[in-house]
Amino acid sequence: MEIEGYWLASGILGVSGSVMKRVYEAGADVVVTKSIGLTPRKGHHGPVLASTRHALLNAVGLTNPGIEEFTAELFILRNADVPVVLSIFGSTIEEIINVAQIGVECEPDAIELNLSCPHAEIAQISHDPNLTYEYVRAVKDVVDCDVYAKITPNASDIVAIGKAAEEAGANAIVAINTVRAMRIDIYQQKPVLGNLVGGLSGPAVLPIAVRCVYDLYGALEIPIIGVGGVTTWQDAIEMHLAGASAIQIGTAIIGGIEIFREIKSGVDKYLQSFGMSHISELVGLANIRGDERER
Repeated sequence: MEIEGYWLASGILGVSGSVMKRVYEAGADVVVTKSIGLTPRKGHHGPVLASTRHALLNAVGLTNPGIEEFTAELFILRNADVPVVLSIFGSTIEEIINVAQIGVECEPDAIELNLSCPHAEIAQISHDPNLTYEYVRAVKDVVDCDVYAKITPNASDIVAIGKAAEEAGANAIVAINTVRAMRIDIYQQKPVLGNLVGGLSGPAVLPIAVRCVYDLYGALEIPIIGVGGVTTWQDAIEMHLAGASAIQIGTAIIGGIEIFREIKSGVDKYLQSFGMSHISELVGLANIRGDERER
């Protein structure tokens, strides 16, 4: 599928097929489902969500109905001709292979591998280039659709992780997942979240996401799908200039699903003001690739 435009990010309104259809009709170019595992999962005990300055903190814990149950939602999207990326996870390579094999029968346009949720046991996969390679390669071997690797900003070397995914055959990198973080209630004198640690999303993480996209674009040949803190058309432009071909929108949807059309309208006006006709003309425009940085 074409990697361009503005997509619904995984984890936001991504469980119900009918709701995702509404988001698509509201202007999203592609919808990405919530991350789905092999079996039903309740997730962490509450509280699972907290607000903080210019951001949200969540530790939902990959709550999902399991891939067998979720196929009904995928068929709703397929029957409505909604472009859909199925996000999946697995605690082992065998598990994620099983999820992929069941999910691909519903003919998603692509599969996104969640290798990096910071508040679940899969958090460490995309900290390790070897594990990243093995997971991506294993899924690529059993599906015939595109496979995207969603990686963490918490890794010590995100470029090494991106390269490992690329070498394993990933068709794109999704950068970034939420940032590992926590809050403490000063009156109860204990952590706010039931899981203690969660993932930070929203405007506060935009500079981190831009830096990660920038670094990855300078080192990889496959497209980058940027995600993290984009709430305005100006944010989207910044992400494109860093190297993102497509952008996923998540936390900003709290303000309404009209956000997709609002961002598109602003980006279109920006392009016109610079005499450009397509987003592709922006992608990586501010990026100085590796060999040029050394001069």
